[in-house]
Amino acid sequence: MDGLLVFEDGTVIKGKGFGKKATNVGELVFNTSVVGYQEILTDPSYAGQIINLAYPLIGNYGISIEGRESDRIHAFGLVARNISATPSHYTSIGRLDDWMEQMGTPGVSGVDTRAITRKIRNFGTMKCLISTESISANEAIDLVAKTILQQDQMKTIGVKEIKHIEGKGPRVAVLDFGVKDSILKSLVAKGYDLWIFPYAATAEEILAKNPEGLLLANGPGNPEAATEAVKEVQKLIQKKLPIFGICMGHQILALAVGGKTYKLKYGHRGGNHGVYDNDTGLSSITSQNHGFAVDPQSVIENNMDITHVNLNDGTVEGMRHKSLPLFSVQFHPEASPGPQDSAYLFTRFADLMKGGAK
Repeated sequence: MDGLLVFEDGTVIKGKGFGKKATNVGELVFNTSVVGYQEILTDPSYAGQIINLAYPLIGNYGISIEGRESDRIHAFGLVARNISATPSHYTSIGRLDDWMEQMGTPGVSGVDTRAITRKIRNFGTMKCLISTESISANEAIDLVAKTILQQDQMKTIGVKEIKHIEGKGPRVAVLDFGVKDSILKSLVAKGYDLWIFPYAATAEEILAKNPEGLLLANGPGNPEAATEAVKEVQKLIQKKLPIFGICMGHQILALAVGGKTYKLKYGHRGGNHGVYDNDTGLSSITSQNHGFAVDPQSVIENNMDITHVNLNDGTVEGMRHKSLPLFSVQFHPEASPGPQDSAYLFTRFADLMKGGAK
């Protein structure tokens, strides 16, 4: 198949198509991870996005059952320099190309992904068409111009009904904006009795399960579109329920305490982002996937301390309330894929629930 990429600025790039024969329009972003393409594609936070992978060789270890963060691909497309046709790994059950075809996701290879990464870095994320169908560049340019990107995917991407994962430990509620399986597995490993709630859940419904803590999960889209969830989280804060926010959950918590968020030029996506911990004076390497950030002064003015900052651009990576049992991080402590430097945060959540007011 022929592959086609058309950016909203009119740039046309031709390559080789793979995966599903389809055409999608989404937000073009880049990810710098060396491994983890399967986890990236199935991460619900990538809903609506076309992912340009900076690492040049993709698909070399195939597809595995263990590598999925959800039951399907959420990304709108994949761009890679080279796709391996002969994967080799003891857990592999198939090729990336075949799996993407089964999942209905188009891909384009044989293009200069480094040049695309530099373009996004210089001009910011942008609307892009990816196609493995026979459409002309003019048709593609017209379709890109007409397409309005969805900003509130977190409202529909998660569970539709309350889900229970039984455990013998503390009862933890999870507000699902698009939670990764690895986050749930990290909580299960702690023995928590999990109650996973859909986006539309009310504070009253969550409190009816008598949770000892609340995790605000990751998810896609613009946090400012999650107005209903922000209002419900505000009610839960008033009840002094211990809360831990991750990625989108971090941004939702910031809005709930009265803070602000803003869109980054090209976001942070990859498994190699340095973060400085203001409490310990130590740095760690983190896994990240977000296009928005928390305005630091807006949360400081609302009794939050900044606990972590990004070593590349100084943006907020973590915060903690001065008196209430609330904390959050912008990065992914479950690190799938990526380093496990931040797994201690799940223990911190456990400690918060032990000492926090209910």
